[in-house]
Amino acid sequence: MSQRISLREAERKAFRITYDDGLWDIFLGCYFLMFVIALYLSTSLGDFWSLAVLLPFWALVYLAIWLIRRHVVTPRVGMVKFGQARKTKLARFTVVMLVINIVALVLGFAAALSFGSVPGQMIGVIFGMLLLMGFSIAAYFLDFGRLYVYGLLVGLSPMVGEWLWAHGYAAHHGFPITFGTSAGIMILVGLAVFVRLLHDNPVPTEGTPSGDA
Repeated sequence: MSQRISLREAERKAFRITYDDGLWDIFLGCYFLMFVIALYLSTSLGDFWSLAVLLPFWALVYLAIWLIRRHVVTPRVGMVKFGQARKTKLARFTVVMLVINIVALVLGFAAALSFGSVPGQMIGVIFGMLLLMGFSIAAYFLDFGRLYVYGLLVGLSPMVGEWLWAHGYAAHHGFPITFGTSAGIMILVGLAVFVRLLHDNPVPTEGTPSGDA
């Protein structure tokens, strides 16, 4: 029994080491930063095209992170093959997140159809709760503690942004300030974690174990 617990804890630790490289933080920060930029483009391009033109930027960020993980991170921390329990947990996470995204999409269409009749604060609360729920579930399934903090940041962003906009302190429903701040924090934390990983895990020289598991 103790051996089984030790193996489970070792796999959990390996999972954290493999994915806790700061790159997911940077990716999430760039994702929310994309929506901030889109708000300023929407006046000239419209809501749809202001997001569509940024999709190549998002794809480039994802490609850059994938290349960095493969050619910079993996040689330092190695690769890990996870057991069935971890794979099952990740599969459940995928299903739950798919359901949350579908619910968010339906609510988004409903809010768009009834635009003007639903108070902005109410939309902000619902949007924020969905973001907080999604980040919290991801933090639980992925053993990624920082996502709880990020969930709180982005969950409060719509509500705080609507308050700033309603009181005349910010434009675009306050989203450039609130989501921009959240995105900046994620990117800075990700860069700090990534730099620390590079410092603590130099590229192994010939004859040194690579850390594969």
